[in-house]
Amino acid sequence: MTRLYDSRKRILVTGGAGFLGSHLCERLLREGHDVLCVDNLFTGTKRNIEHLMDNPCFEFLRHDITFPLYVEVNEIYNLACPASPVHYQHDPVQTTKTSVHGAINMLGLAKRLDCPILQASTSEVYGDPHVHPQPENYWGNVNPIGIRSCYDEGKRCAETLFFDYHRQHGLQIKVARIFNTYGPRMHHADGRVVSNFIVEALTGEPITIYGDGNQTRSFCYVDDLIDGLVRLMASPPEFTGPVNIGNPHEFTMKELAEKVVYHTGSNVPIEHRLLPADDPRQRKPDIDLAREVLHWQPRVELDEGLARTIAYFRDRVEELRKPAAKPGAALTVVGAAG
Repeated sequence: MTRLYDSRKRILVTGGAGFLGSHLCERLLREGHDVLCVDNLFTGTKRNIEHLMDNPCFEFLRHDITFPLYVEVNEIYNLACPASPVHYQHDPVQTTKTSVHGAINMLGLAKRLDCPILQASTSEVYGDPHVHPQPENYWGNVNPIGIRSCYDEGKRCAETLFFDYHRQHGLQIKVARIFNTYGPRMHHADGRVVSNFIVEALTGEPITIYGDGNQTRSFCYVDDLIDGLVRLMASPPEFTGPVNIGNPHEFTMKELAEKVVYHTGSNVPIEHRLLPADDPRQRKPDIDLAREVLHWQPRVELDEGLARTIAYFRDRVEELRKPAAKPGAALTVVGAAG
């Protein structure tokens, strides 16, 4: 779709009121684009985008992408899908529908408009990997009938659809495999390891480690992740991905817990619980492709990113402790391994 009257792009961000989506909307607005933020608010929240509402270049539309959407845009970032185990296991059928039906609807829109579309895929397509670190040509080790498969297999099917639309219809696609990302606007009860540890430390609860604590993750600060997505969308049309976007520096759960205790200044104990089913033991991206093609690599070190994220959660915890907090906003920490 070519706009004859304006060089500024109109960009659709599905899942735009979520953690990653709201940061992406901010970035695109700073670059001078019009942004259409679409979200059904299942896990996203207006709180994440309320500071954007007065911007004349920003528009919010409450919509579920499992139903068709008829809009006019120049680019599409498809980020819509619950991304934490607590949320995607709450309604696994809807999770799969969001990944699959949602991808079909957004690809159909991109096909009609003849515009590029980026799929926010996930490192979960690698499952519990037998190859470490994980390169893009690794096919993964995924349980197709486990409690996490609604998300893992849903995202794998979405990637299949993207590449079939590319081969069959010549659609310009971009596929990003996102590794663990953290930062301000994470949901306080999403069950992810960074938010869990921080909220537990700030509220004086024991830090909960699932398993022996030697399982590893690689944590990418949200600003770095968003920069990777924007660079991917701006990459040459012939570059489709998939491309890993994440931080290659690997930490055990024990190391992360120690860093959170240090940066929060807390003195809480650590408790160990059973590891959830199908939780991967290792997760670390090979980002050679991103370095080569996108000239991208993360810049924010974990200590710096944690300090920023803890500052956000200090304010958030205080808000949730106030008597005026809305019903349903009670401060709870829901267990998950990360």
